[in-house]
Amino acid sequence: MTERPLLEVDCAAAAGAFELDAKFTAGSGITVLFGPSGAGKTTLLHLIAGLIRPQRGRLVLHDDVLVDVARHVFIPAYKRRVGLVFQDAQLFPHLTVAQNLSFGRWFARHDGGIPQSHVVDILGIGHLMDRRPTRLSGGEKSRVALARALLASPRLLLMDEPLSGIDEEKRRTILALIERVRDEFGVPMLYVTHARDEAERLATRMVTVERGRARDPVSPA
Repeated sequence: MTERPLLEVDCAAAAGAFELDAKFTAGSGITVLFGPSGAGKTTLLHLIAGLIRPQRGRLVLHDDVLVDVARHVFIPAYKRRVGLVFQDAQLFPHLTVAQNLSFGRWFARHDGGIPQSHVVDILGIGHLMDRRPTRLSGGEKSRVALARALLASPRLLLMDEPLSGIDEEKRRTILALIERVRDEFGVPMLYVTHARDEAERLATRMVTVERGRARDPVSPA
């Protein structure tokens, strides 16, 4: 039986001179958006998250229409329950790790959500709670950013090259953590990378993004 898609994307958008044209579906597990730098992967994540508006098309998540340009439907980012882990983590520098996590928790205040203690334990960040982001390594920032996104109780988790600039040993550790998050929490993910080894290791399915064009995924080799 074919799995019913959780996410349906059929949109076109322009960001300055750059044009994005995406038509694909994604299901459970990890859908990897794979392609070279500048291909439009981050722009595509921002479109799904609600940070930019498409000029044409439709976007559906869990049967909820988030965008339908023809019908003038555009659900704002804060109502989509989509978690976004930015490439540079974007933690609040004036807040401790515990306070950054509380910010993520705020978005799930009307929904039981995932227990914070479980997220902290899985990601191994309990000893960091009193630190501020300036005292964290790149790998630690990535783990805290992922924890904050999970605590917002997202229906979809978007990850924009979260391992960029992280050394090989820590990179392997975080890849294993991402796989554990997938298995423990069951939140579907879109994961952006231009590293083929990451794509081949993580992908349940893969969407190749080239020159602003993304089409239906194929199974990884």
